[in-house]
Amino acid sequence: MEWLNYHHLLYFWVVAREGGLAPAGKLLRLSHPTLSGQIRKLEESLGLDLFEKRGRRLELTEMGRVAFRYAEQIFGLGQEMQDVLRGRLVQRPARLVVGISDVVPKLLVRTLLEPAFSPGDIELECREDRLEGLLADLARHELDLVIADTPVPEDAAVKAYNHVLGTSDITLVGPPKLARELRRDFPASLDGAPLLLPLEGGILRRHLDAWFTTIGVRPRVVAQAEDSALLKEFAADGMGGVFVPTVVAETVCTRFGLTDIGRAASIKERYYAISLERRLVHPAVLAIRRAAREDVFASR
Repeated sequence: MEWLNYHHLLYFWVVAREGGLAPAGKLLRLSHPTLSGQIRKLEESLGLDLFEKRGRRLELTEMGRVAFRYAEQIFGLGQEMQDVLRGRLVQRPARLVVGISDVVPKLLVRTLLEPAFSPGDIELECREDRLEGLLADLARHELDLVIADTPVPEDAAVKAYNHVLGTSDITLVGPPKLARELRRDFPASLDGAPLLLPLEGGILRRHLDAWFTTIGVRPRVVAQAEDSALLKEFAADGMGGVFVPTVVAETVCTRFGLTDIGRAASIKERYYAISLERRLVHPAVLAIRRAAREDVFASR
């Protein structure tokens, strides 16, 4: 059996956590050469680089980030063991790390993740990125789950499974004055109407552009953005109408002071929970899927 030198791992962990040799050296009361030499021994024993130099700074490599996550758990458990043995009761919450595709509306994410807290104490960590980046993190076991609006691409390097959470059509919402104008002859009223749209090239934008062509309208694109939350802020400022999943349209209207204009029932968005497991087992993940199917998307 190959033994891991936990002193070396501790030095690596502190340097990564503190952001460099200088702050770590002060905390551990060790010189830079000593720390650097101990980390080099750890890298030699593992056969890979954990840090790389960027100018005068040290940054974790891809495998360094993986090692840091394991070190966090190892030394966290060590602290917990000391607390338990010294008579201090510790109830460690379950941990759930969720990757969120950057195009999924955040209010919908909040609604989907809320049931994760029902099985008991949980420590939730959310990371946002493009789907390809999240799938890479999932393959390295840095994530327990990915929430996305598209399934895993057929040519993806990672072997992962799609668990359908539900499907929703979309609703146009906007500032009250604009809503009153556009409701009268919706969707024909959208011709020349000020709209806030997702960026070109995305799935929703392609569907919207095709729908506009089908109903014979050419709206005035006031702004387009990747971040749907930013578009809602623009709408709240009176700049135009914005399309949101119907399942959260009422919540969006309440939170941003907007009004329902009309539904594009033919445009469907499907949402997925992506995992490395064919059969989900994490209690919080099971709660998310169950609530999504039985509650969030049930009436749609």
